[in-house]
Amino acid sequence: MAGLSPELQGRLKDLDRELEEGDITQKGYQKRRTQLMSHYGFDDMPGLKMGGLRIHSPDDSYQGPVEDHHAVSLAALSANSSGARGSDSLRSTTEPNEYRPQPPHTNVESHPASLLAPGGPMAEHRPALRQHDSLFLSTGPANDASTRTGTMVSGDYAFNPEQHLGYADQPQQNLYDSRSGTLLDSQAYFSDFAGQSYDPANTGEYGGPQRYSLSDAFSPTAAMAPPMLTANDLPPPDALQFQMPLEPREVPFAIHDPHDENTPMSNFDNIAAVLRHRGRTTAKLPAYWVLDSKGKEIASITWDKLAMRAEKVAQVIRDKSSLYRGDRVALIYRDAEIIDFAIALMGCFIAGVVAVPINELQDYQKLNLILTSTQAHLALTTDNNLKTFQRDITAQKLTWPKGVEWWKTNEFGSYHPKRKDDVPPLSVPDLAYIEFSRAPTGDLRGVVLSHRTIMHQLACLSAIISTAPGSGPADTFNRNLRDKNGRLIGGGASSEILLSYLDARQGIGMILGVLMTVYGGHTTVWLENKAVDVPGLYAHLITKYKPTVMIADYPGLKRAAYNYQADPMATRNFKKGMDPNFQTVKLCLVDTLTVDREFNELLADRWFRPLRNTRATEVVAPMLCLPEHGGMVISVRDWLGGEERMGCPLKLDLGSDSSPEDEKEKEEEKPTPSDGFSTLLGQGTTTTKEERAKTELGEVLLDREALKTNEVLVVAVGDEVNKRAASEPGTIRIGAFGYPIPDATLAVVDPENGLLASPHTVGEIWIDSPSLSGGFWALPKHTEQIFHARPYKFEPGDPTPTPVEPEFLRTGLLGTIIEGKIFVLGLYEDRIRQKVEWVEDGGLESAEHRYFFVQHIVVSIMKNVPKIFDCSAFDVFVNEEHLPVVVLESQAASTAPAANGGPPRQLDTALLDSLGERCMDVLMQEHNLRVYCVMITAPNALPRVLKNGRREIGNMLCRREFDLGNLPCVHVKFAVEHAVLNLPVGIDPVGGIWSPMASGSREDLLSPADKQYSGIDRREVVIDDRTSTPLNNFSSITDLIQWRVARQGEELSFCTIDGRGKEGKGVTWKKFDMKVAAVAVYLKNKVKLRTGDHVVLMYTHSEDFVFAVHACINLGVVVIPIPPMDQNRLSEDVPAFLHLVSDYRVRAVLVNQDVDHLLKMKPVAQHVKQTAQVLKVTIPAVYNTSKPPKQNSGLRDLGITMDPAWVQSGYPVVIWTYWTPDQRRLAVQLGHDTILGMCKVQKETCQMTSSRPVLGCVRSTTGLGFIHTCLMGIYIGTPTYLLSPVEFAQNPASLFLILSRYKIKDTYATPQMLDHAMNMMPGKGFTMHELKNMMISADARPRVDVFQKVRMHFAATGLDRTAINTVYSHVLNPMVASRSYMCIEPIELWLDPKALRRGLVYVTDQERDPKALLIQDSGMVPVSTQIAIVNPESRGLCSEGEFGEIWVDSEACVKGFYGSKDVFDAERFDGRTLEDPSIRYVRTGDLGFLHSVRRPIGPGGALVDMQVLFVLGNIGETFEVHGLSHFPMDIEASVERCHRNILAGGCAIFQAGGLVVVLVEVARKAYLASIVPVIVNAILNEHQIVVDIVAFVNKGDFPRSRLGEKQRGKILAGWVSRKLRTMAQFSIKDNAREPLGPPGTSSGEQSSGQGGGGGGIADEPHRVSMGSFRSASGGGGGPLPGAHGGTTSSLRNVERAPQILEEQYQYQQQQQHQGGAGGMGYDGSMTMTTATTMMGQPNLLPAPTPGPIEMPADDGDFRPFDNDQTPTRSYTQQPATATALPHGFALPDFDRFGDVAGGVDGPPPPAVGPKPATATVAAAPQIRLPGVDGRESLDDWDLRPGGGDGGGAGRGNGEEDDWTRDAYMSMNLAGTLGGK
Repeated sequence: MAGLSPELQGRLKDLDRELEEGDITQKGYQKRRTQLMSHYGFDDMPGLKMGGLRIHSPDDSYQGPVEDHHAVSLAALSANSSGARGSDSLRSTTEPNEYRPQPPHTNVESHPASLLAPGGPMAEHRPALRQHDSLFLSTGPANDASTRTGTMVSGDYAFNPEQHLGYADQPQQNLYDSRSGTLLDSQAYFSDFAGQSYDPANTGEYGGPQRYSLSDAFSPTAAMAPPMLTANDLPPPDALQFQMPLEPREVPFAIHDPHDENTPMSNFDNIAAVLRHRGRTTAKLPAYWVLDSKGKEIASITWDKLAMRAEKVAQVIRDKSSLYRGDRVALIYRDAEIIDFAIALMGCFIAGVVAVPINELQDYQKLNLILTSTQAHLALTTDNNLKTFQRDITAQKLTWPKGVEWWKTNEFGSYHPKRKDDVPPLSVPDLAYIEFSRAPTGDLRGVVLSHRTIMHQLACLSAIISTAPGSGPADTFNRNLRDKNGRLIGGGASSEILLSYLDARQGIGMILGVLMTVYGGHTTVWLENKAVDVPGLYAHLITKYKPTVMIADYPGLKRAAYNYQADPMATRNFKKGMDPNFQTVKLCLVDTLTVDREFNELLADRWFRPLRNTRATEVVAPMLCLPEHGGMVISVRDWLGGEERMGCPLKLDLGSDSSPEDEKEKEEEKPTPSDGFSTLLGQGTTTTKEERAKTELGEVLLDREALKTNEVLVVAVGDEVNKRAASEPGTIRIGAFGYPIPDATLAVVDPENGLLASPHTVGEIWIDSPSLSGGFWALPKHTEQIFHARPYKFEPGDPTPTPVEPEFLRTGLLGTIIEGKIFVLGLYEDRIRQKVEWVEDGGLESAEHRYFFVQHIVVSIMKNVPKIFDCSAFDVFVNEEHLPVVVLESQAASTAPAANGGPPRQLDTALLDSLGERCMDVLMQEHNLRVYCVMITAPNALPRVLKNGRREIGNMLCRREFDLGNLPCVHVKFAVEHAVLNLPVGIDPVGGIWSPMASGSREDLLSPADKQYSGIDRREVVIDDRTSTPLNNFSSITDLIQWRVARQGEELSFCTIDGRGKEGKGVTWKKFDMKVAAVAVYLKNKVKLRTGDHVVLMYTHSEDFVFAVHACINLGVVVIPIPPMDQNRLSEDVPAFLHLVSDYRVRAVLVNQDVDHLLKMKPVAQHVKQTAQVLKVTIPAVYNTSKPPKQNSGLRDLGITMDPAWVQSGYPVVIWTYWTPDQRRLAVQLGHDTILGMCKVQKETCQMTSSRPVLGCVRSTTGLGFIHTCLMGIYIGTPTYLLSPVEFAQNPASLFLILSRYKIKDTYATPQMLDHAMNMMPGKGFTMHELKNMMISADARPRVDVFQKVRMHFAATGLDRTAINTVYSHVLNPMVASRSYMCIEPIELWLDPKALRRGLVYVTDQERDPKALLIQDSGMVPVSTQIAIVNPESRGLCSEGEFGEIWVDSEACVKGFYGSKDVFDAERFDGRTLEDPSIRYVRTGDLGFLHSVRRPIGPGGALVDMQVLFVLGNIGETFEVHGLSHFPMDIEASVERCHRNILAGGCAIFQAGGLVVVLVEVARKAYLASIVPVIVNAILNEHQIVVDIVAFVNKGDFPRSRLGEKQRGKILAGWVSRKLRTMAQFSIKDNAREPLGPPGTSSGEQSSGQGGGGGGIADEPHRVSMGSFRSASGGGGGPLPGAHGGTTSSLRNVERAPQILEEQYQYQQQQQHQGGAGGMGYDGSMTMTTATTMMGQPNLLPAPTPGPIEMPADDGDFRPFDNDQTPTRSYTQQPATATALPHGFALPDFDRFGDVAGGVDGPPPPAVGPKPATATVAAAPQIRLPGVDGRESLDDWDLRPGGGDGGGAGRGNGEEDDWTRDAYMSMNLAGTLGGK
């Protein structure tokens, strides 16, 4: 403590002790310490006052040319940094916030700064208690090698002396790595700060300050080097050609007070000190004049008043607020209250608190966010504002921000000291104010500005303004000459008059309008920006107030200049007797990011010059500010010279074309006496330069094409620009700002990789200067990324990039340096990227990005497209490429009523469409930019950002809203074929993934892999555990019943339990036999049923049902169990029932009491009766079997025995009828052998024994439900408990209580019933330890969420996680695979979707591939079952690593579809592989694969190998695009996730007519157009396909089954028949923009020409829209003729109707109808592509050129979007009869389910099947299809088979006829596989 007197040291120690012991408060401690220090003469060491940061002192100021001014921005904040960099540079010593006490005997350097150095005496002399200081910080390591130490040392609030000492000795790299954030090392600083969780930048995908694309490994903002190159991989030559950062220039003289040149401005440490000086020295001079929008003065103030009122504000804050130094205070003023604002701001500075100006008062959320994040507890405002705010808050029912006190500064009055000159000492913290502004992404961020930053910036600006030559009367003497002390010779100092209309509360408006005004003692005349709009008023005010500096922006100046052009006299005669005179103006500073050269010329030559400014061209000075980073100026034209120090070429070498350069040389040498200067040629080193800087604004003409590749190709400079700009269309004029401001280091860096850019390229401008802020408030990460970015460069011969000194601020501006001047092209966000690909001569494909600037695009659109109000553009990153999107605002998109109160205007869709198209064409012609989509909204509908108080479209906000689907757009137009390049194409785009070519390529890729088939456990003998009798000796379940009656007659067989858990009267085996006998006798005698009769059993779940089933079996009657009708779905159930009756000639319907009652209800009875009349079906008699005449004898006693014929294989015993979600029927027959086989597989696989009962509950009419309810109890000899599904629905807990009470081990459940149970009941109150196997059936890919949900929900009940088991249940086998007793949790795989589309199974993980698809296994093969994975076309076994069709060989497989005479149906049961034709498989029609895993099992955890089956989905639902296969469910999941208004399960995707159609159910009707791109992008991004149509249906109109499943068939049928009620349809692909292929081209050629973006370039497969030939449903068949319709289909709406252009082509292979039509999927489910196949069916006739076929639209359907009546292009509409119709078919009624339109006897439709290779057909008929949504009615069609007026080959051919009709039927889903 050498520097302090012992007495002072002692007293300080006492004071510390008092604080530690709690005798005085923190505040008292600070006061007394300050008093002590000042008493001992330490007043002028603000560093010693609490928490202060010492700024530069007068003796440190820079006088004369200093060795290295930039040292300031390089000095590290270490103890010896002050000395290290030369003592001339601005000091940056800091005083930390909080130190731990250190031993007092520290060695002290003699340098005064060491008093404050970390570890220095003053630093240690601190209590260990926490200080409340300017950032509420607690300790944390802060070794901050901040480069802008001269600016903002905020990161250094919390020093850790141990870490900090000796810091300068560390190697540079460490110094860099260990730097903390500028402001906060981490959020941990904020232990008592509400901002802990505050990070507004976290929002959105593009959210936050991270504006740069991070696609590469290297991010310049993450402080890590670009990727290492290998030793031999030296950097490419162009990486070595970089432009080093420009060295800083200097201000070549000291800045003096403009009012008194004897006062150097370096005497003042901060702006508050300057204000006090102004109040004393220029007391009565005016500081402000404030004018309203009419130019009237509404307020003014002099300097003494301003200073005294500011002192008063400071006094009140100090005395009344209980705020500490450095606490934040909000300033809330309106723009016109500039004087009050300036007073409050200066008051904060004097009081030592940090000001936080808040400008958008109406934005309550923003206000709250700022108050919270800055912890501001005090807000200064005016009385007027407070009243308005109170009113708004009350009106909007908001609450006042909490914990904030509001003060009205306009009522404070002035400060009157008791004694003259008695002003309290200044105690100023480092921070001055925090300015909040929105990033382009819309995020709010506060930029912190320190007093040092402000003073440095103002010094630079003062130097620039003071050296600007004036426009006074002519004088030959050069005013810029100075005497030996550096003072101007010509006349005394002078202050300026500033005229500004920019918002003075933020950015450059505040820097110049408030801070600069105080700094220079200037007078500011401020006017409202509306005043500029009044013609002549602005010019009048300039004349009246004689400003020397105007502060403006382009929109305002344009208004003024254009008003003058339109009517010069309005300006000249604005006020009589006052002629406009701009003579006094020496600078017109224009705040802008890009220079508008054309307008600058107009402004100078046609406004300044005619209004008497002699230096018009030099006056206009665009200034480059950083609105997002505090508004600091980084470049403006200046007359300071020194540019030769920057170290860059100041003369552009234009190569051989040297004439412009020579002319420029000559120009420089011409004397220009007119403006009062003569050149001193040859007499001074900088004079010519100076002269040149003055006269030459600096503009260049650049080659527009070169700019697209980031190259700067200068075509002309200087005066040449004007001459050549008009004549050379491919050029663009760019104006320069000037050199970087003094003391600034500037670099041009590639924003994508952080390497220094080459000299003639566009890069991001990075700048470092003491005039710049130090970072963001409370966003350390972003501060680090943006304010402390480090560029890299490659050294020759070194593969590692090296960092470049110093650290920079990333401005986000893209530009270049030419001749040392800054040229800006726009913001990083305003640059649009687009990938271009081409093929070079050598056949090499090349791709690179082209870059476009939004400003250039906007100019082109506004110039060339009519009716556009405003527009913007951005790019979206979809599917690994950047796609340009244009948003237009047009009056044509507004629905606002024409007259007040009138009806809303209807949109002219054709006009909107033509605007979109025109826009695309213009950008294509002018810029070669391929637009992805154009969205059109009403004027002022797009999100805006504030720029200087004016609202402009914020393109990043648009992008964010676009991604969320929230843009209020009414029309969207796509041009996908042009913009999207990287669409994948399969190996065989025509044949699809099952073609020999594609299969062969997979085989080659995977070989030598094993084939996929499972082992089989035959289990010939099944032993009954009670009696040890082999159960396989029994030939029927009936025999088994007799065996049970004989062996265990008195034991319980069946028992019903009600919903309350009460047991009914149990039935013993003996009683059971009698009950069955009673029903059998009743049926035989009363109902007169005979062997082979068909009866429908319609029962509620009850014992009656079981008795009836067995009674019928005993009589040899065919049992058809179906569930009772649903009263709410009679329209579906009644026709289904009647078709069943009619198809199977049902003799009787057996019911129980409940169903009997239901059928007799009037609505049901009437519905059945009426429908039967319509369908001409006779209703069979209904018999109630609940109370048959009692029998006391069993079946055998009554002589009812089984006929041996009945147990023969193939004899139907039970018919299971399945109903698809579309209510289409699939009927399979079970013989006795199948029944026993199913029981056997069930018993052996689930290890079921007679000791545990069985439970029957849901779905008891088919599948596992039927087996458990009617058969299993009998088979294993155990009681069966029955619980009605109705009881379960009302009280789900009842089921679980039964499972728990009866210790049931194996049970059956469905995902739907479990969902219902989990929604209705808590998972507690019972135990489920005993349940070992809950089989959850899945008929396709298992839902991945079920296991986790069930496990979590029932965790409390002790349900073992391995008891929750998926079972793969198929129509043809109720248990193909099962997870039962595998003893492990589900096996989850993440599959690579790209591989999956090609038929390959590639396991990845979510980290590696975020788009990976998660699937769960369906278990292993059960007993007596074998699975093979087979290629559905070649029938060869698939290799491991690919998927194929699942084929099953099992005793539990059904033997056939009942009643089907279809050849293909028979073939489904006769699948034979090429490898082993002896095994006969059943083909499931599902795709999947076998996968081997090793898992630890059992107590020892021994590893066990398991082969599990994964089911992917039905082959009939897949569809193919470009030869790649897609599962609709995956695409639908993507769509349902992508927008919040899309309902869960509310999307269906299908192919119809070769078009991929997405149907979406939405909750809102407004602005559907904005959801379309979100859907298209989601599908493109995740699945790489472009859909053709997006259609919307209203909530509730989406067809769903009773179980909530999507009725895909119904949707497809409704779409094809135009019965689907859609709200709107959007066509995405616009193939009509392309030239169509000529008639007769082959499909491949035609598709290329059609879809090719290059106007028919056939070798660009990526752009082609091709469906595959194979209908995706064509599992066993070969290539199907048809799905290829996508090629030339166009959905452009012609006269309110999209049309399908039919394609003609010849094809070699024709198929027989069983293979060709693609009808049913394997399980008979309608294939997604059935309509594909049909609608894309080729014309096989030499017909005329394809013409659009019009189709009827739904009557009364709302069709707002009419994509194509464009005035810009006319279409020739060909008559609908252009093509001959050999066949036309009526569309059957879609409400009929289950049979072919032709009636009972018609042949069923074909389904996909294996195809005999030899069959060929001469020519298929031409099918003329309805389009997707046209308006022609079906009645106009020729419906007579063979009719129509032009025949063709094959006409009248019976087989052809059948083929076509079947195909058509199948398309319309009228047929059913099991139908006959």
